[in-house]
Amino acid sequence: MQTTPQRFLPLDVFRGMTVCFMIIVNTPGTNDIFAPLEHAKWHGFTPTDLVFPSFLFAVGNAMSFSMRKYQQMGNASVLSKIFRRTLLIFLLGFLMYWLPFIRTGADGHWEFIPVSDTRILGVLQRIALCYCFASLLIHYLPKKTLWIVSAVLLLGYWAIMYAFGQPGAPYELQSNAALFLDKFIMGDSHLYHGEGLAFDPEGILSTLPAIVNVIGGYLAGLYIQEKGKTNEGLTRLISTGVILVLIAWLWNTQFPVNKKLWTSSFVLNTIGLDLLILSALIYIIDFKSKTGWTGFFTVFGKNPLFLYLLSEVGVIFLNFFMIGSVTAFAWLNITIFQPVASGKVGSLLFALIYMLFCWTVGKILDKRRIYVRV
Repeated sequence: MQTTPQRFLPLDVFRGMTVCFMIIVNTPGTNDIFAPLEHAKWHGFTPTDLVFPSFLFAVGNAMSFSMRKYQQMGNASVLSKIFRRTLLIFLLGFLMYWLPFIRTGADGHWEFIPVSDTRILGVLQRIALCYCFASLLIHYLPKKTLWIVSAVLLLGYWAIMYAFGQPGAPYELQSNAALFLDKFIMGDSHLYHGEGLAFDPEGILSTLPAIVNVIGGYLAGLYIQEKGKTNEGLTRLISTGVILVLIAWLWNTQFPVNKKLWTSSFVLNTIGLDLLILSALIYIIDFKSKTGWTGFFTVFGKNPLFLYLLSEVGVIFLNFFMIGSVTAFAWLNITIFQPVASGKVGSLLFALIYMLFCWTVGKILDKRRIYVRV
């Protein structure tokens, strides 16, 4: 994602806020977490559920600037750029889940982690796939057609989930079509097991509606460039956001809002909320000219994928290295953060300090004008 010009500072801040909060919610010190900082267990919605779709929305925002140069390029060059970037981001995600490549075996000795035990899909992989398909759609289709494609993706996903899920319980954890497809194509060992069983919240089928989050961000980015600084533009952004949220919760009665299934109602809810957040940022930054606070978040916005990767890889290695009988991650929390503030507060304190560490790295890179492009 490229850093946008100063006159579109709200988009930069939005992207930076997304990365900042993604790091916070992904790195609690313990499993004792304040409820708003946890994902919904299944159906439902928490503020944390907004973070990842907002990142996809921000990818779309950035594409509203970057895709313009593709219009002057030949098909071969366009496809090469899109597929190369897709492959690189996907590979980074796969390698991240494979890290640290070795583990302690049953006999107490180091052993290589086989590829057969490695999760194939995940956060970066979904970003890669959504970027790929959204880029192709945006480049080859007229803007009006993108609305139709988005509707087809959302309604089609609903139809598939209903038709191919278990009758009577098509949207439950162990009886949904998304799980059936993932198991059939990838098998249990390549799926996420964080729910206590094989189920991947970033699976194959649920990637289809997630593409709409990117398209929504792209269309919003275009509109903000055209009319974002006008009263009419701001009013329309707010009204569209409110309407989408209302439709989402009406749809929730038939197709529940669910982040782990990435339901169509979840997509509309998150796009609507993102539009409302962007509207607030535009009002504060552009209409009221209050920009003194924005620098903190733009640091994250200038190296978003790199800082996200740094945060994830850092936690992986903190959990790999041992201090005595516990991991370095656990040692930091047991020795420092929990004595300072026990329970949920100490857990949040660790996440905040860790986020500030990542921000410091980003600030150093920014001062040296180093921007890692993927």
